[in-house]
Amino acid sequence: MSRFVLGVTGASGIIYATRTAMYLQRFGHEVTLLVTHPGKQVLEYEEQKELYGYCKEVCNVDDFFAECASGSADYVGMAVVPCSMGTLGRIAAGTSDNLLVRAADVCLKECRRLVIVPREMPYNLIHIENMKRVALAGAVVVPASPQFYSKPKSIEELVDTVVAKILKLLGVDAEQVATIVKPWGNSCE
Repeated sequence: MSRFVLGVTGASGIIYATRTAMYLQRFGHEVTLLVTHPGKQVLEYEEQKELYGYCKEVCNVDDFFAECASGSADYVGMAVVPCSMGTLGRIAAGTSDNLLVRAADVCLKECRRLVIVPREMPYNLIHIENMKRVALAGAVVVPASPQFYSKPKSIEELVDTVVAKILKLLGVDAEQVATIVKPWGNSCE
């Protein structure tokens, strides 16, 4: 069992977070959830309250005494799903102005896996520069760009093509990830 932090911001697409947490729990991992104030509004609007049920712990985004604010905590990594451009900018600047941004900063300083999943588009130059900054600092930027070669038949299957990539980059066992979306080469008939 590994422990992961899952950050949710006010960008649309919280189904990506819900399914990421669902699979992490299904595969025996613990999830600590951090949701920004705008993220809570979008979560409710997009009717993704089941996300909470997949998480072992839900921390207040204003609580800097939460375990994930410390580099001494034993989290394997973190995914920010979906990541708004505002949160991306704060992570890139290292502001640590809320627990989600602080937890991401901890992952970078401790050389832990940090997967950032921007959901807004198109990108302007500021967004691209911020993605470059976090990538240079050690994060992996995974735009929520689903693939179609596995011929997904539902919104959930389409979302899972991105979720499988997130889980793989977090270091989840490849055989487990392959139960979600078969790797290229195995998915063609």
